[in-house]
Amino acid sequence: MARNVRLFRCSPAEVFAVLSDGWLYPGWVVGASRMRDVAESWPEAGSRLHHSFGTWPVLLDDITRVELWDPPRRMVLLARGWPMGEARVSIEVKPRGTGCVVRIDEHPVAGPGSAVSALIDPLLRWRNKETLHRLALLAEGGARRPVAEAAPDSPAVADPDAPLDSAASGAPDATEPEVLREAADVDTAP
Repeated sequence: MARNVRLFRCSPAEVFAVLSDGWLYPGWVVGASRMRDVAESWPEAGSRLHHSFGTWPVLLDDITRVELWDPPRRMVLLARGWPMGEARVSIEVKPRGTGCVVRIDEHPVAGPGSAVSALIDPLLRWRNKETLHRLALLAEGGARRPVAEAAPDSPAVADPDAPLDSAASGAPDATEPEVLREAADVDTAP
C-alpha cells in the first residue's frame, strides 16, 4: 500500500470543501486531466464522477466512485484507471494545531496494477506526494471559499448581477472595432 502524509496549513473543513467539489478533481489528482460529469449527489457514498486521464490526444475516460464520505475525517474512493485497474484511495484528515495532517493511502484492488502492487507502490508514493501538494494548495488557498469571503470589496460581491463598468475596470468598450474583431475570432464550439 502506498501511503503519504502531509501537514496542511488549513482546517480539515477546508480540505473537505475541496474534496466535496468533484469539478476540482483534476486540480489535485495527478493524472486526471479533465472532468466530464459529476453526479449531483457528489460526494455522497455511491456517487460518481466521470473523468479522463492522460494528455490530449491520448485520453482515457473512466470513473471514480465514493465508498465513504465522513467529513471532516475521512473519504474513501474507488478510482478506476483502466487498463491499469482500480485502486481504493483513503484520505484521512486529523486536526493538528491551527492546521491538519492529511494522509492518503492507495491500494490497487483490481486489474494488472493489483498483481504488481509492490512494484508500483514507489511510483504511487511519488505521484501521491504531488497529489497532496496540489490538494494543499487548493485547500490552503481557499478554492471553495465563498466569493464574499475571498474578495469582500469586489464590485461583483456587492452586486453580482450588476453589469461590468468597462471604464472603471480599464477594459475596452465592447463596441470598439478591435474588440468586435477579436470577438469574431472566438471559438464558440462546444
